[in-house]
Amino acid sequence: MKNLKVIAFTHKHVELKDLGNLVICNEELEDRLASLKTTLDIPEIFYIATCNRVEFVFRGAHELSDEFIAEFMHKMNFCVPSDRLQCYLGQVTRYEGMDALNHLFRMSCSLESLVVGEKEILAQVRRAYERCRESGFTGDYLRMMMDRLVKTAKEVYTYTNISRNPISVVSLAYRKLKETKLPANARVLVIGSGETNQNLAKYFKKQQNASFVVFNRTLTNAQKLAKELNAEAYPLSELGQYKKGFDVMIVCTGSPEAIIDANLYRMLLNGETDKKIVVDLAIPNDIAEEVLQQFPIHYIEVSSLQAIAEKNKQDRYNELDSAVAIIEQNIQEFLPLLKQRRVEVAMREVPEKIKEIKSFALNEVFAQDLQALDPQAREVLEKVINYMEKKYIKVPMLMAKEILVKNAQTEIN
Repeated sequence: MKNLKVIAFTHKHVELKDLGNLVICNEELEDRLASLKTTLDIPEIFYIATCNRVEFVFRGAHELSDEFIAEFMHKMNFCVPSDRLQCYLGQVTRYEGMDALNHLFRMSCSLESLVVGEKEILAQVRRAYERCRESGFTGDYLRMMMDRLVKTAKEVYTYTNISRNPISVVSLAYRKLKETKLPANARVLVIGSGETNQNLAKYFKKQQNASFVVFNRTLTNAQKLAKELNAEAYPLSELGQYKKGFDVMIVCTGSPEAIIDANLYRMLLNGETDKKIVVDLAIPNDIAEEVLQQFPIHYIEVSSLQAIAEKNKQDRYNELDSAVAIIEQNIQEFLPLLKQRRVEVAMREVPEKIKEIKSFALNEVFAQDLQALDPQAREVLEKVINYMEKKYIKVPMLMAKEILVKNAQTEIN
């Protein structure tokens, strides 16, 4: 196990904008890793890059010194200026042996993510591994480890609540929307085309049949979002002239004060009197208090969602001990399996070696003696030799497995 190594650059020590210098595009990944494996004599390796981490997982006897990591980065052709290289060396996190294994389990189970409980990390790790496996950069050791990582992460996500409750305002807002009685083919009025409204509107479109209209101060930005939603786009200045009514209003602008007062809201209703759904994710709110007082509204606003998000976030952290227990159990189960596999691989040559000994004995050492035997005696002798050959292959392998099981806690060299 001591040869398992991880070189990690993560959001904990590196600014996210600097991580971009370490990301390798798919077109260059194969050539870079192939060169690295050859020049640094690394038997197995795979590379993980997400929005908040870049990590190299490999097997090798290398010491993770500053000199080795500097050479590693140079061979990867990151094109980091020399004056910045020392900065990255001060930000790298190094893991070896059991520390590396534990880190990889925790990472895959989202215990070390920027957002604890974010399931996407497991999919990202799996895609990263598969890309490198298909290119021939991984072997039996990393395959076994990856299988156990996936098993463990699935158990953590299944048997704990670490990812059950959403903690993003957009997810919570959509969950609240689903709890309301949405009409079929809802008319959705989107006011503001910033990231929050983009995410919510796209998610809404993916999950519901709806028609959209987008208003924004900058018309070009409204048109970009409208294109993705197959919607109409207008400048915010024309909002008061909109006469088609709505069922759902999604509003989030950067205005320092409410932009929709009672008069504007009445105009947007265009004579409709039924209860509308309004999702106001702006800080401060874009809907004036007088609107809530004068009209029947199912109002979903950001402050209440943030309170739920904080509670859900704390609930996730409360699940950490349970997740750690699942990880520890899987590591304990994995170590003897890894040892057993190492013996199986090491003993692959045993059958051939025994066959070579048998052939040499029959054709060289005892060739003349065998010639003197009658056919019946030779047939009996061959049966005895073949029987012993099978036993000599089977017995030591079984004994080795039994020894490994009894000594499961012994450190792997």
